Amino acid sequence: MPASRARVPVMKTRSAAPRLDPRQPLVLDTHELGRRPGSMRRVHATVPAPPDLGTPVIAIPTRSDVGLELRLESVVEGVLVTGTAALHTSGECGRCLEPVTGELVVDLQELYAYPEAVTRVQQQAGGDDDDELVLVDELLGLEPVLRDAVVLALPMTPLCNENCRGLCPQCGERLDDLPADHGHEQVDPRWAALAALQTSPPAPEKES
Repeated sequence: MPASRARVPVMKTRSAAPRLDPRQPLVLDTHELGRRPGSMRRVHATVPAPPDLGTPVIAIPTRSDVGLELRLESVVEGVLVTGTAALHTSGECGRCLEPVTGELVVDLQELYAYPEAVTRVQQQAGGDDDDELVLVDELLGLEPVLRDAVVLALPMTPLCNENCRGLCPQCGERLDDLPADHGHEQVDPRWAALAALQTSPPAPEKES
């Protein structure tokens, strides 16, 4: 009789968090907090906007100024980041396609957990939480939080003004730039051929 093979449980391991480059403008160093709950520092900085920040119709121009006003506070589970980011927006009107620019201020709030705190919670819950942000070598990456906040705050249909009338469906011109009585004569296609005959000059008579 063949020997039975014991089933060894396979432990699921969490993939290591990506390394962060402290030279990147949206990577913040928390070393000076010292993992002392209650310790806090403020961050006032202007950093360049990362690429592809926004939606297809309105976005933050790449490398435009992003003004950060943040508070980094050490708590038992990690570092709590709260504050605001001020940004410039650029896109096109959803009705008349004219360029649209503006200013946007978004609120930021996120807890960056210590790696050991995440492991402890996973063991208690018996699963992984891949969405939880983790400190890496006491560094935190602010870009994912900024992206989420900006995309949620941007309008789905940006407008040059709330009363924009859009484009003329016949000529494609911007209605706000046209007279109030602007319009186009609509000819029934069934009569178009007859109208052409009426406006065309008569054919010359042939000489006998």
